[in-house]
Order: sequence, then structure tokens, then C-alpha cells
Amino acid sequence: MKAALFIIALLLSACVTGNDFDRLRGDVRELQRTSSETRKDVDTVKEKTTGVVKEDTLLSIRESQTDLLAKINENSRGLQELRVRFDESRYFTEKMFKESTSERDLLKTQITALEAQVKSLKDRLAILEGQTASKGQPSETSGAADQQAETPKAGGSPQDARAESPADSMTGAYDAAYQLFKDKKYKESRTKFETFLKEYPKSELADNAQFWIAESYYTDKDFESAILSYETLLKKYPNSDKASGGMLKQGLAFIEIGDLKTGRIILHKLIEKYAGSKDAEMAKKKIAELEKKSPKKK
Repeated sequence: MKAALFIIALLLSACVTGNDFDRLRGDVRELQRTSSETRKDVDTVKEKTTGVVKEDTLLSIRESQTDLLAKINENSRGLQELRVRFDESRYFTEKMFKESTSERDLLKTQITALEAQVKSLKDRLAILEGQTASKGQPSETSGAADQQAETPKAGGSPQDARAESPADSMTGAYDAAYQLFKDKKYKESRTKFETFLKEYPKSELADNAQFWIAESYYTDKDFESAILSYETLLKKYPNSDKASGGMLKQGLAFIEIGDLKTGRIILHKLIEKYAGSKDAEMAKKKIAELEKKSPKKK
């Protein structure tokens, strides 16, 4: 382009004057300057266009990465749910297996126990059958034993030779303690009854023994200890035929120590629980007596 302009300038220089040549040279320079500015503008536009393209490309990449991350998270959640379901299934499966194993072991134990019981019953049956078969055929040892049992020991009587049964021993211990109570030896009687309860805690006379222990305290005017002993009777032996009498005396013991309110409550409970009994009638009389003694409100 510069060469063309130079040729044009030469041609024009031959036809024009010096002033015209200078003017043309200025125009050429102006054209060159304009061309240079245009080129710069084009470069600037290219740079801007390139930046926009880059930004669009980055934005597209970011959007695709965001979508990919969302899909990964969704897949992770799905995988987590599958793991939870798998763990639950494994837990219940193992639990069912353990339960079935425990039930099987329990059944085995029960079967073993039943087999042992059956074997024991068979052994007993065999012994009984052997004893039945041998009846009516006295042996020499049994005859000697009978003869020895009938012969008392030297210096003793046939009654001394017989051992005292547990029932006789229990009754004798109870009677001895009760006799001391009738003889007004309350402390000794109480000690005997306490020993009786330790030796025979499940005896049919245990509730009676507890009642007489409480009565011994009441008679000795140790009303606090009596209250506690009657409470033991009512808690441990609620169905005892001594329960109503124990409740009556417990209420009277509270009255004796000045706790009239508690005493009345117990007596009212007695009347309600054992209505029509002799102890309930005595409780009514005691309540009426207390109401007469109490000052009337003005």
C-alpha cells in the first residue's frame, strides 16, 4: 500500500507544484494515521471479543461442573439410602437368626431337661416295682432292724428312743414362748417368739408369733416399738386372722403416744375393712370416747 502511494506521489509530482506536493504528503500522512488508529480499534475489538468468548466459555464450564456436582450429590444420597437399607436388612436378618438360634437352644435345653425327668421317673418306677416284688419276703436285715427298734437303749424308755418330729419341735417352741407371755414374762416371751420366727419363718404360726411380739411391747408400754411390730404384722401377713386385732392395737398405740389424728385414721380404716367384726366394734367405741373428750368448737 505504501508503494502505491509512492508511485502516485511521483506521478503527481511531475504534474503539480511544490505546494501541491506538500499538501498531498500531508493527506498521505493523515491516511496513514487513520489507518493506524483503525488497526488499533480492530485489535481492541478483537481483544474484547476474545475476553467475552473466554468468559462465556468459563461460564459454560462452571455450569456444567455445577450440574455434574449436583448429579454426584444425588448419586451419593442414593448410595447412602441403599447403605442404610442394606444395614437395616442385615440387622434384622442377624436378629432373626440370633432369635431362632436362642429358641433352638432353649428347646434343646427343655428337651434335655424333659429327658432327664423321664429317666428319673423310669428309675423311680423301677425301684418301686422292685420294692413291690420283694414285699412279703422279709429279709434278715429287716428283721434285725425291727428287733433293734423295739429294744430301748440302756437307761432309757421307748419314748426317748423315738426322735422328735420337726412339727412337734415347732409347736413346742411356740407353746413355750406363749406360756411365758401368759406368765407375764413379756421380755422372755418376746425373745422366744423372735427366735421362733428365725427358725420357722414360713410356719403357719408365724403371724401369731409376730402378733404376740407386738403385744409384749404394748403391755410393757413401749408403744413406739409396738407400732412398728404391728406394722410388720400387717405388711407381712395381711390375711392373718390377727390382722384386725393388730390394726386395732396399732391405732390405740398411736393414741397412747398422743398422735390422736393417726390413731383415728387407723381405727376408721379398721371399721371400713373389717366391718362387723369385734375389733371394729371396739374401734367405734374408742372413737366415740375420743369425741366425747374432745372440746366442742364454739
